[in-house]
Amino acid sequence: MDITTIVGIVLAIVLVVNGITVEKMGNFVDIPSLVIVIGGTIASIIASYPLSMLLDIPKHLTVLFRGKKYNIPRLVDQIVDLAMVARQNGLLALEEKAEEIKDPFLKQSVLMIVDANDPDKVRTILEREMENMMVRHDAAAGLYEKGSAMAPAFGMIGTLVGLINMLKGLNLDGASGGASNLGQDMSVALITTFYGCILAHVFFGPIAKKLRIRQDEEELYCSTIVEGVIAIQAGENPKYLREHLLASLKQSQQRKLLAKAEKKGAPGGEE
Repeated sequence: MDITTIVGIVLAIVLVVNGITVEKMGNFVDIPSLVIVIGGTIASIIASYPLSMLLDIPKHLTVLFRGKKYNIPRLVDQIVDLAMVARQNGLLALEEKAEEIKDPFLKQSVLMIVDANDPDKVRTILEREMENMMVRHDAAAGLYEKGSAMAPAFGMIGTLVGLINMLKGLNLDGASGGASNLGQDMSVALITTFYGCILAHVFFGPIAKKLRIRQDEEELYCSTIVEGVIAIQAGENPKYLREHLLASLKQSQQRKLLAKAEKKGAPGGEE
């Protein structure tokens, strides 16, 4: 479970409250301003996205706390094992192995090379499916990026509303000059900008960034699968296949994993 998003949001709120001081928190509470910023931002998101995507918001939040799901070293071991089976018994032997695979994308990829499809056709189909997945994930992250852009905008709208009301109520001809409530009206006008910045940079922005990171992890995982199954179909040596697939990792991690494979005599760890 990844709690960094919650930790970051809570820490940001604590730091802001600490800067304001608890005694002055009442100065930063204004219900109409909250309604303008939060309500306006939510309304803009609803207007921008179809209902089917809005219903997926709970799934998006689940992804934030899921932790790192895609383990590249474990995937590489699995692909190398499949490569060993294919070299020893042929590609048809992978059909039985495919039934044991839980990951749907990897299972589909293996079954495609078992059916002796043309390598270029296999790559094209898998890359198109991967591209479609990334488009869906891109739209999900874009929803929160939209919120991050809209929140400050509605904060500015609230500020303009407050300033207009303040100026409309300003009476320079009166005995008091209409200035008795000037400070209060000005502070209310500025609170909406404050709310918009908090909503954008403490909530929507971090959520969007975390979803982008998860998207990049899945894209790397799927790309590794595509390269792996194409290499299996081409009959590539398992040892070099392992080195090739681990190339996306840091060099220090590559050396560690390759040394571990050779030491244990894992498939692909030796010629």
